[in-house]
Amino acid sequence: MKIENCTIPDYTQILENIVDFWGNDRTLSIHHPMFIHEFGNTSYVIKENTKVIAYLFGFLSQTSSTAYVHLVGVHKEHQNSGLGTILYNHFINYAKQNGRNKLKAITTPTNLLSINFHKKIGMSLLGNKNPDGVEIIQNYSGPGQDRVVFSMDI
Repeated sequence: MKIENCTIPDYTQILENIVDFWGNDRTLSIHHPMFIHEFGNTSYVIKENTKVIAYLFGFLSQTSSTAYVHLVGVHKEHQNSGLGTILYNHFINYAKQNGRNKLKAITTPTNLLSINFHKKIGMSLLGNKNPDGVEIIQNYSGPGQDRVVFSMDI
């Protein structure tokens, strides 16, 4: 599988097919083009011919030795094939080469697919258990916006 930097045409294709990656368009508003314009060296795609089948948008922190994954999406026809893990490993290697020693990601407490995926790749959950037993950091994304925060030493 060839991993390439995400281009604007790739980004446009992802937006046009967002439901095929996420099941609905709930994440559309957090697919900001800054990840291609400003963080293009840490935004990746895997394609089948010209079709984007998986992507990861990340960046390297400017204030700590942390690398952050903002989004990882795999087309519904290719889910559970290891593409998300391949992209994560590619990003981790880039982060290490650029002096980062910690990896971080977040999700909502109800996104069990994301929680299970991040646990499977070895990330730890930070915070305290909520009433549903999910470890969260309260108000992480603002008042009333609890989040599951994942972390891993790399």
